[in-house]
Parts: sequence; C-alpha cells; structure tokens
Amino acid sequence: MSLRANTIANYLGQGWTGLMGLAFIPVYIRHLGPEAWGLIGFVAVLQAWFVLLDMGLTPAIHREFARFQAGANSAQHVRNLLRSFEVIYGSLAAGVVALVWLAAPFLSEHWLNVRQLPLPTVVQAVQIMSVVIASRMVEEVYRGVLLGLQRQVWLNGAQALLATLRSVGAVAVLVWIEPSVRAFFVWQGLVSVLSVAVLAVQVYRGLPGGPARARFDLGALLSIRKFAGGMAMITLMSAALMQLDKLLVSKLAALDDLGWYLVANTVTGAIYLMAAPITLAVAPRMIELIARSEHDGLAATYHAASQWLAVVIVPAGLLMAAYAQPLLLAWTADAHTAGQVAPLLTVLAVGTLCNCLMSVPYTAQIAHGWTAFPIRVNAVAIVIIIPAILWSVPRFGALGAAWAWLALNAGYVLISVHFMHVRLLPREKWRWYRDAIFLPLAAGALCVWGLRLGIELPAARLPAVLALGGVLLVLYATVAMSVPVSRALITRKLAGLLR
Repeated sequence: MSLRANTIANYLGQGWTGLMGLAFIPVYIRHLGPEAWGLIGFVAVLQAWFVLLDMGLTPAIHREFARFQAGANSAQHVRNLLRSFEVIYGSLAAGVVALVWLAAPFLSEHWLNVRQLPLPTVVQAVQIMSVVIASRMVEEVYRGVLLGLQRQVWLNGAQALLATLRSVGAVAVLVWIEPSVRAFFVWQGLVSVLSVAVLAVQVYRGLPGGPARARFDLGALLSIRKFAGGMAMITLMSAALMQLDKLLVSKLAALDDLGWYLVANTVTGAIYLMAAPITLAVAPRMIELIARSEHDGLAATYHAASQWLAVVIVPAGLLMAAYAQPLLLAWTADAHTAGQVAPLLTVLAVGTLCNCLMSVPYTAQIAHGWTAFPIRVNAVAIVIIIPAILWSVPRFGALGAAWAWLALNAGYVLISVHFMHVRLLPREKWRWYRDAIFLPLAAGALCVWGLRLGIELPAARLPAVLALGGVLLVLYATVAMSVPVSRALITRKLAGLLR
C-alpha cells in the first residue's frame, strides 16, 4: 500500500474517530453532568497509566512486522512473536481487571473529590471500566501488527465503524435506556471487547504463512529486548509527562475542575488526531528506508512529512488558541462551559501544537532504533515538570498545569531537536527549523493576529460557526503558501490549470 493511500486512509479514519469522540461530549455532559464527565476522564487517565504495562512491546511488534515487509524478518519469526505477545498481553489484561476492580473503592473514596455522585455508583463505574482498560491494551497488539503490515486502509475503516458504534450507541443508551454513568461504562466495555475480536480476526486473515504453527517463543522476545527495553522506558516517561498534569489536577482540584481541564484536553486532542495519520503512515516507510540504507530517500521523506505535518496542524492549533471561547461556545452552546474551558484551551492548544510538531523527528529516532536519547530527554523533563505542577496547581488551579505543559513542549522544540539532528540527520537541522517550524508558525501567527483585529465574529451560533470556518480556511491557505512542499504542489496545480 502506498504512503499516500495510507496517509489519506489515516486522515479519513482518524478524522471520523475524532469527530465521534468530540461531537457527543456536550451530550454526555448534559445527560450525566460535569462531575460524571470528570469521572469518565479520570478513567481515561487510568487507562493511559496502564499503558506502562506495555513495556515497549507494542512499538516493537510494529517495527518487527515493518522490517518483515522489508525482508529483514522471516514469517515464522513474526508469527511466533505475535503468539508470544498474545500470551503476555492476555495475562496482563486479566491482572489489570483484578487490580482495578479491587482498587476501585479506595480510588473512589480517598483519591477523587466526589461531591454529588453516590459513592457506590463511582465504585461500580470504575470497576466496569477495568474491562475497557484491559481490552484496549490487547487491542494495541493487533493494531501494531496491522500498522506494521501497512494495512492502514482496512484498520481505519474498522476503527471508524467501531468509534461510531461506541459514541452513537452510548448516546442511545443514555437517551433511551438509562441516563447513568454506570450504563455509559457498560456500553463502552461491550464495544471494547468487540473491537478486540474484530482486529484479531483481521490479523489472522492477513498473517503470513510459516513452516510451523505459531508458538510462544522466548528467543523471539529476547531478540527484540534491547529495542523493547528502550521503548519501555520511553513509554513510562511519556506517560508520566502526558498524564501527570491530569493525575495531579484530579488530586489537588475538585472533580468538576478536573472535568473542565479534561474538556480542554479533549479539544486539543484533535491536533493529535490530525498529526497521527502522517506519523503512522511515515513510520514503516522510514523503517524500510533505514533497513535498505537509502539515506537520500530518508531525508526527503523526513522533510516532506515534517512540512505537511505543519501545514495540517498549525492552522488548527492557532485557531484553538486565538478563538478558544467562540469556538467552545459554537461547539457546546453553553456559555458557562465555554467560559470555564477557554483559558485552559488557549494555553493547552499552543503546548499541544509544539508537542505534535515533534512527531516526525521522534518517529525518525524510533525508526533508527535510537531509544537512549528520548529516555534522557524525558528524564530531564520529568525532573522539571513535577515540581512545576506541584507548585503551580495549588496557586493557579488547572491553568498552572496548562502553562507547565506549554513550557515543557516549547523546550522540546527549541532544545532537544537540535541534539537529535546532530546524531541522525546533521545536514537537515536548519532546513527543518526553517521550513517546518519558523515559516508556518510565523505566517499563521501573523494571519490570525490580523484576523482577530480586523474581523468581529457574529453572536449567533450558526453564523459564528461559518465565520470560524472561514478563518480556518484563510489560515490553511496562508500556512500552505508559506511551506515549500505545499507551495510547490499548489504552484504546479495552478500552472497545470492555466495550461
């Protein structure tokens, strides 16, 4: 499957999945209340922390199947590797269910600051959600195989359908069956189990044949121990950096404040969804190019992916930052929600934009198998971010955590990328900074500043939505014309039309 087809499929599939996740949040809040939404968000935080049990294995299986596509692994090796992963993850999933089920009373009574929801309801909801957490862990194994085999078109179609079932079905349950957080979690658990089954069937349909039956193979696991060990450390530190703010806000602030903070994080999650299709498509291609020692092709792919990433995410991130309140008001039709979330969204959007601009350089590091550098960078970041959050949240609330997040990711872009280029792509650093960072950010910031000064958004909801759409289109046109790879494409197309 071509890089272009995979990228397009990723955008269509993940765009729809993201739309399903965002579109129904106001409905959930309306039927369940902000405190119940905070509980849903807390379970998502728990799920993110249990990713630590992955131990670097999912990125490893992704990489090994991509190397198989390049001819570096045998069919029997990857079949045995998959069976070994199934045994490990099946055991981990059972342990997660037991652990969360037993810990639910403590978490509900002593960690969460519950004010309105009955304590038994909270306990039961967390226990039910343990099934979702465990299922998502197993699901990642099969996703890694399908991504490594570049079956991204099918994978995105399946995930879009399952996301629709998860979101639309949850609304139907709340409206027609039972408007309770317990019913919401039961539905999520059922769909998660179904997701595992669907992905497993597709993996085994496309699995390459081998001379013997697949089996648990300790040797296959040991062959990837160095890369998997590095990825385990990266996963541990990344989870800490991505989730510590939410975890500490859940402890230091009221549950409804956590809910507002998580709403802002959910909106900025759209930037991740826009960035992920490019990195998911380019990762197996980079692994193949490195395995074949095609350095010129790697550099060309790296710059093209970085620049297209900036074209896609910079306008969206700047729109969220500059128009946070009208955007939230148009989305939720709730002035109170918009007022509570807007300051958080402005800061988090810029921080998330910086984080996503690092996606392609990070993908290049992992494709090279260089895990030591991200470990060192994240270790320094953790030492800085934990005291910053502990100091800022009691004084400034969730907004303090948002500013700490922004400072952390700005440091990534300004400092860590320099050292990455020195080691892996020494001749590409200044081109990356100029074409993928400075040009799109400068052009987009000037454009949005001028639009904010020159255009006043209408008060009515539909005209405001249309006006925001127009602003976004202008931002996309401006940024696209500032970036070399997109400007060249637009120029060629226009020249062709004129001829």
